[in-house]
Amino acid sequence: MLERRAIRTVSYALGRQAAVAIIGPRQVGKTTLALEVAAGRNALYLDLESPRDRAKLTDPELFLSSYEDRLVILDEIHRAPELFATLRGLIDQGRRRGHRTGRFLILGSASVELLQQSGESLAGRIEYVDLHPLDVIEAAPDLDAVNRLWLRGGFPESFLAARETDSFALRVNFIRTYLERDVPQFGPRIPAETLARLWTMLAHSQGTLLNASRLAASLSISAPTVTRYIDLLVDLLLVRRLTPFHTNTGKRLVKSPKVFVRDSGLVHALLGIEDANALAGHPVVGASWEGFVIENLLAAVPVRTMASFYRTAAGAEVDLLLELPGGHGIWAIEVKRGSSAKVEKGFHSAREDIKPKRSFVVYSGEDRYPITQDIEAVGVRELAGMLAAIG
Repeated sequence: MLERRAIRTVSYALGRQAAVAIIGPRQVGKTTLALEVAAGRNALYLDLESPRDRAKLTDPELFLSSYEDRLVILDEIHRAPELFATLRGLIDQGRRRGHRTGRFLILGSASVELLQQSGESLAGRIEYVDLHPLDVIEAAPDLDAVNRLWLRGGFPESFLAARETDSFALRVNFIRTYLERDVPQFGPRIPAETLARLWTMLAHSQGTLLNASRLAASLSISAPTVTRYIDLLVDLLLVRRLTPFHTNTGKRLVKSPKVFVRDSGLVHALLGIEDANALAGHPVVGASWEGFVIENLLAAVPVRTMASFYRTAAGAEVDLLLELPGGHGIWAIEVKRGSSAKVEKGFHSAREDIKPKRSFVVYSGEDRYPITQDIEAVGVRELAGMLAAIG
């Protein structure tokens, strides 16, 4: 059992709020985390995908009101979004009787519907906790584990599988399940084959600027439709849009976002990359490493951190800019796949424009050393730990 850092976040949130929602994609470990939080709390667990548990909520107000003094875990809440109105009334009633915190722990795959329902009905009564796949702090104590996490991705069953073939098969089935079963729950009917091709195209173009028109032409659909499909993948926490940094430098800045398939293991499954040898020789290897590093760093940053990238028409570029809270300023981060950290001219030019407080090059090794007076080389695990310590 790997310890998830989010367990403390959820426990603290339950101590100050009536409802807490753990948001994350399927199979990321939400249920395991919730049951670990619930241990010793005399909690009631209801799986809303189970017909037996759904039957208990025929009259949800009557049933749930009898558990006012216990934590109630509602798993797969997107199956019953109508419950939010009931929860609001129960929370307000409980507050008047002194039960102000730790009432409901809500789990669900992220969706626009889920966020809107809970935001409209439980405003001021709910706190959100995003649960990411396993990251380098949780699962990678050494360089070999970092590389295994990069290849397999952070979904627990995939990372902990006994063999590479088992891990790959789990990820292929995960993708198929999302396309055929889960995606249709969250929006208008989307052809599974078209979405699969789009998802694969995003993996091929990992970390590049979004060009909806080019993708649309390849898929024989419209650019707005491509944007809508990507919106859904973003809402499900499967794809990340990294926005460009805006500043008054007088330079021509890139305005399109960069798009990443968030889990590196899914990137490799979508592209048919089964093992480390195949990955090392694949054209996506550098972009895959960049996406892996960015996701692990963003999993570690403190709340209220603003993430972006910087690129000008003249070639000045920073892979990741972190605007950190609490007076920590802007950190500029370049990502390089290789055993040595090399800095290109574009990074120096970008630093002159932005004037970050700290600058790093994340490379494939573990040693930390200065490259110049203002730029350090560092491994992904150490930099993630530095960011987590800020929070």
